[in-house]
Amino acid sequence: MKRVFTSESVTEGHPDKVCDRIADSVLDEILKQDRDARVACECAVKDNYMLIMGEITTSAQIDAEKIAREKIAQIGYTDDRLGFSADACAIDVRLSRQSGDIALGVDCSFECKEDSCNLRDRIGAGDQGMMYGYACRETEEYMPLALMLSHKLCKRLEEVRKSGLLKYLRPDGKGQVSVEYEDGKPVRVAAVVLSSQHDESVSTKTLRADLKKYVVDAVLPAELLDENTVYYINPTGRFEIGGPAGDSGLTGRKIIVDTYGGRCPHGGGSFSGKDPTKVDRSAAYMARYVCKNLVAAGLADECVLEVAYAIGVAHPVSVYVDTRGTGKLSDQRLSEIVKKEFDLRPYSIIETLNLRRPGYEKTSVYGHFGKADCSWERLDRVKDLQKYLDV
Repeated sequence: MKRVFTSESVTEGHPDKVCDRIADSVLDEILKQDRDARVACECAVKDNYMLIMGEITTSAQIDAEKIAREKIAQIGYTDDRLGFSADACAIDVRLSRQSGDIALGVDCSFECKEDSCNLRDRIGAGDQGMMYGYACRETEEYMPLALMLSHKLCKRLEEVRKSGLLKYLRPDGKGQVSVEYEDGKPVRVAAVVLSSQHDESVSTKTLRADLKKYVVDAVLPAELLDENTVYYINPTGRFEIGGPAGDSGLTGRKIIVDTYGGRCPHGGGSFSGKDPTKVDRSAAYMARYVCKNLVAAGLADECVLEVAYAIGVAHPVSVYVDTRGTGKLSDQRLSEIVKKEFDLRPYSIIETLNLRRPGYEKTSVYGHFGKADCSWERLDRVKDLQKYLDV
């Protein structure tokens, strides 16, 4: 049976990603000074105006406006003619302390209030909600192929712009890849969509030829392309007005780009700008860690994990595994194994993945998963899990 699945990515200059990067950079700067800080930072941007807002409780002293201007410049918005630039944009900072009502449940969980407090029960979930993890065997990163190829397209757009190879490119851009499957296996790329902001000097013909040669052909595996692959490169023709001058941006609006490209459900909560007591972020990272180790251990070829929490409660209210028929054991049995082998309380997640250290800025673009230098991508539980194959 044939089917086609599509995923997308965006460049670092996309307005939403500008906001994600600044939110995570603020978080990193705070964690350098105060590892126990509570941070929920968000940004919004439009034209030459940015709002940095949220709730932060910390002893750290930071200059959020200075951080924002530095990151905007690093992305490449340094020319006032773009309608948005690091030096000229107005920045409004509206940060206050975390609500005392929320802090009550995070500082001392429901379990600690009810019983003598176990250390690992101390931190309650920062909010209710369900978080999802995913892993599959399609790529060496245990990630969906269409998403990883889309990320590579957008990373390459950034490289040819910043290196000066294609000097007429500007920071905003998007990529999308459609992969055809036969009997559940990826066999070819059916379609490629690539759009990049550019200056007025380049013709559409030259732009399309250059992006095909220096971006598409440079990163997409030749064996997955054929005479029937369809290419849509800057399909509207011109893309001169981009970034915040062309579209508003908001932290947390690219959650499918951030996760698995639509291959599994999403609980709704975004990641960027949140400290690890927020299970929207930390539990999603832990769920990825669990799924990747399960698949690498050979217990399934594909795995979706849902973990759900109640605000102020340390233990998850439910743990659900779905291997989509690829499990070597039943999904019910795998759910039991997950609960036995992995401690899914917020305190334990933070300790297991070492989440109180800075380093979140790198996750703010080209996905939070599939990056080897992230702690939740470790495969250090494989041997522990393989024992269940012998039962």
